[in-house]
Amino acid sequence: MLFDYTYVILVLPAVILALWASAHVNSTFRRYREQYSRRGLTGAEAAQAVLRANGVTDVRVERISGSLTDHYDPRDNVIRLSDDVYSNTSTASIGVAAHEAGHALQYATGYAPIRLRSAIIPATNIGSRLAMPLILIGIIFMNYGQMFVNIAYLGIACFALSTIFQLVTLPTEFNASHRALVAIEEGGLLDEDEMTGARKTLSAAAMTYVAALAVSLAQLLRLLLLVSGGRGRRR
Repeated sequence: MLFDYTYVILVLPAVILALWASAHVNSTFRRYREQYSRRGLTGAEAAQAVLRANGVTDVRVERISGSLTDHYDPRDNVIRLSDDVYSNTSTASIGVAAHEAGHALQYATGYAPIRLRSAIIPATNIGSRLAMPLILIGIIFMNYGQMFVNIAYLGIACFALSTIFQLVTLPTEFNASHRALVAIEEGGLLDEDEMTGARKTLSAAAMTYVAALAVSLAQLLRLLLLVSGGRGRRR
């Protein structure tokens, strides 16, 4: 049985980071979900306040089932907040709701990274479906000619689209959090001592995107090493 050192050395540490980031954001949200704001604003009210303060009046705010399933849907121009956020008055919920409003503001102002991310979604979806089949076909039949080596590299190029998507996602998430915290502070949605809960919740959430990029980069490098190694043995 072959032991895949590339996975252990490259991918496994990134996977562990991703697992830690996921656990950290959940534990941070649970902690600050119990810290209720003095003003008593719900997550839905906070999102609406952020939108109004920035002159955006055509975005709906709706409830969606689940936990931390919050997102902004640009197709329907709606912010969907989870059960834990929509009607909750905690500092964590206000932070999350304001973050999603930050995404709505990005679309409203034509923020370049969010436009780029939206533009590459169709190519990323196609690439994610084609990547592994092409890579497997290329690796399995690599000894039968250069054409199959090229097929493997084409699969890697398809996989790289998802890495690019993760890379473009980082500035959009950090910017949405920055917009959220500025709006919360300037609008007085939370008192100064309550801002910690929102900041830590959003920082923990941001780490999940950093970890996702790390996993994608590690996997991309691993695939390149596997194909180039197989190509070397073919010679």
